[in-house]
This record gives sequence, structure tokens and C-alpha cells, in this order.
Amino acid sequence: MSEPGQELIARISALDPKPDQLLNLGTKLRRDYAADFVAAALTLRELRGRAAKKFTRAGAMYFTRAGYEQSSSEVAARHRALRFRGYARIADLCTGIGGDLIALAAVAPVLAVDRDPLHLRIACANAEAYGVGEVVTGLVADVQVVDLTGIDAVFIDPARREGDRRLGSSLSEPPLDWCFGLAERVAAVGIKAAPGIDHDLVPAGWEIEFVADGRDLKESVLWSPAMATTPRRATLLPGGETLVSVPGDEVEIREPGAYLLDPNPAVTRAGLVEDLARTIDAWKIDEQIAFLSSDREIATPFARTLRIAASLPWNVKQISARLRELDVGAVDIRRRGLAGDVEELRKRFKLNGTKRATVAMTRVRDAPWCFICFDLDEPRSAD
Repeated sequence: MSEPGQELIARISALDPKPDQLLNLGTKLRRDYAADFVAAALTLRELRGRAAKKFTRAGAMYFTRAGYEQSSSEVAARHRALRFRGYARIADLCTGIGGDLIALAAVAPVLAVDRDPLHLRIACANAEAYGVGEVVTGLVADVQVVDLTGIDAVFIDPARREGDRRLGSSLSEPPLDWCFGLAERVAAVGIKAAPGIDHDLVPAGWEIEFVADGRDLKESVLWSPAMATTPRRATLLPGGETLVSVPGDEVEIREPGAYLLDPNPAVTRAGLVEDLARTIDAWKIDEQIAFLSSDREIATPFARTLRIAASLPWNVKQISARLRELDVGAVDIRRRGLAGDVEELRKRFKLNGTKRATVAMTRVRDAPWCFICFDLDEPRSAD
């Protein structure tokens, strides 16, 4: 943030170096600046480039490598911040580099708390980059002892790493039990958690929301009873589509139809596959398998719909022959209920056709099964 620092950052930005030019550029810059200063500036340049996938104003932001890797994306943070509208003052605990702080400060004044003074300084600078710095108050402190008097709602993103080591999906610092206890002090609490969190760890009355960006499951969010609207939810970004429990009769198990539906991972993790089936009038092909089926083409953001070109018992030799008959040269392999080495299977299929297909390794009526499927826009063969 110093004048020489800003000068160096501007100089590097003006040169707009390609990744393979950074080594030579660093050598030249060290003639005018200290080596550690140059290393920090080039690292920032690299991180700003990577962060463009997460933040629309990445070019004006500051990062540490660990802080960037653990930060919430802009689209996820904005989705989450919608729940905090109407609260007068929010506390953002374990602020990090400020991914969530930026979105929260757009809806209310925020107390940003982190025990790392560097990350807190970065978070406040990043809030300035988004024009919301005036409503942010930074506090260097251990979140477990901070005074929450005057706070109406709390968001916390507990650390799930210890140095370079990633903690298990149920472990964090502060611990999840302590985070849940925040609701005894401030009723409105949101907790960012790992996507692999065990449902049984979430107390009664809390909502668990699984969030995917496209088909990439990113995180879960735990909402206290004061903020919960349903027990379980699947949310898809960037559109914000959301699926909740749909009460109704038990979903039928039937023979596969003309189409196979592969639910989004957020739907699967939320345990809402049957609820999805009820909303789109589909059925299950096996008691334990998350694939659904239908006799009609279904458009839904919550599942990928594939046209079944072949349905047969799992036998690699027969599947290979069928793939060749269908002129398949490349496959995506989806496993549900069957184990197997995906790369080894690709080699054994020995494909050389012109089309791309999806091979679903699964079970039907508890028997090992295979579906060879095409995307809906793939032209049908004469076969």
C-alpha cells in the first residue's frame, strides 16, 4: 500500500507480462527494488490473474495465496448476503481476505473480525475496491472472545485448513460446536462449511444448504433457526435456482425409460433426489442409486438430461462393441453404485469413432448395469 509498492504494481500492470516472462521480469525489477518486494508484487500479479474467475474487480484487490484459496467467490457471497437483508449490523467472523465481507457490506454495516492483521488489512482494502469500505469496521481479535453487543446477525467462515493441511469436512477452527453456539448470543447466524459435512452434525431446527457452481459442488451453508426456511436446500449458481423438500408419495422404481437424468451434486448431497423426481414426474431405476429416468425429454436446471442410446448389463467387452457400433470415440464416465478405474476403462474400450457419449456405470434393480447416453443436442444415428 506504500507509494513504492503502488508504483511497482502499476509498472508490472503496464508491462502486462505473460506467465513465461515473469522470471526475466523479476530479474530486471530487482535492479530497482528489493528482492522480497519484487517477489511479493509478482505473486500479487499471479493471484490477481487467478482471482479474475472469482471476483469482477480482482485487478484492484489484494491477496495472500492461502487467503485467496479459502475465499468465497463473489457470486456465492452475494447469494448468501441476500439472507442478511434487513439486519441493522452484521459481524463477519474469520473475515480472511474479505470475499464475504464485500457482499455483506453491500446490505448493512459490518464488523469484520480476524486474528490475522495482514488478512484484515487486505479485507478492508478489498472492501474499498468495491466501494463499501465506509461501512466496514475492522477488528483484529480472536473471534471466540469478541464482544457481539449491538450485532443483529453473524456470518462465520471457520478455517478448514491448518497451515498447508486441509482439515476433515467436520473439523474447523473455531470448532463447529462453538459456531452453532453463537445462536445463543445472536439469533441470526450463518456458517460456511465444507460440502462433505455430515448431516447428523447439524442441530435440529437448522437449515443446511448445499451450493454448486454449475455442476461443481462448492460448499454448504448452515442457517440458524432464526434464518432457516427449510431443513435442506440445494442451490445452483450463478442463476440462484433452489430446490427444497417436496412432500409426496414415495417415488416409483421402474425400468429405465428413454432418458437418464443425472442430478446436480448439490441435489444429491442435500438428499433431494426423490423431491426432484416429484417435481419433474420422473422415477428411480434403483432403490440406492441417484439416477432418475423418464420417457420424455425434461429440461431442469437441477439435473443433466441424457438420451439413452443403449441399456445393457455391465460387461466391458459387450459395452466396447456397442460403443463402436454407435460410432463413439470419446466418453465421459459417470459412476453411481459401481467401482472401477475410469482411466483403465477408457483404455479397454479402444474407441476411435466420431461421437462423444456418456457411459453411466450404475446398478438397476441391484444388478451391475451400463447406460450409453448422448447429450440432447447430439444427432441421432440411423440405429
